[in-house]
Formats: sequence, C-alpha cells, structure tokens
Amino acid sequence: MIFLTRMNGVKFYINPELIQTVESTPDTIITLVSNKKFIVKDTPQEIAERFIEYRRKTLMPFTSQPQDE
Repeated sequence: MIFLTRMNGVKFYINPELIQTVESTPDTIITLVSNKKFIVKDTPQEIAERFIEYRRKTLMPFTSQPQDE
C-alpha cells in the first residue's frame, strides 16, 4: 500500500497495483483499473517514487534469514 493525500488534506492508503493511470491536469488525477478516480495533492513524481519503493519491498527476496547449507 502507498499513502496519498486528498485535496482536503485527508491521508489514505491505496493498493498501487490497482492504478491504471496518473495524470497532472494540473491537479493529479489517479484512475484505477475499475475506472474510479481520485484527485490528490501528491505529484505524479511522488506517486511514481512511492510505487517504485513499494515494488522494491514486495519483490525483494528475504535476505535477512540465514540460508541452509
């Protein structure tokens, strides 16, 4: 999940796997695969950075556990 901020300042979390598009018109509009739209204060760049970080965390192998040899 990544956090976003609505135009009224309320923060919420969204599953970034459901994001279809992010547009700047100049407000940032997020469209989900369900076609639901959100207008947020976050910039498209901030959203992209959060998505990248989310993917790093979810795809990173569990390296903190010792391997059996």
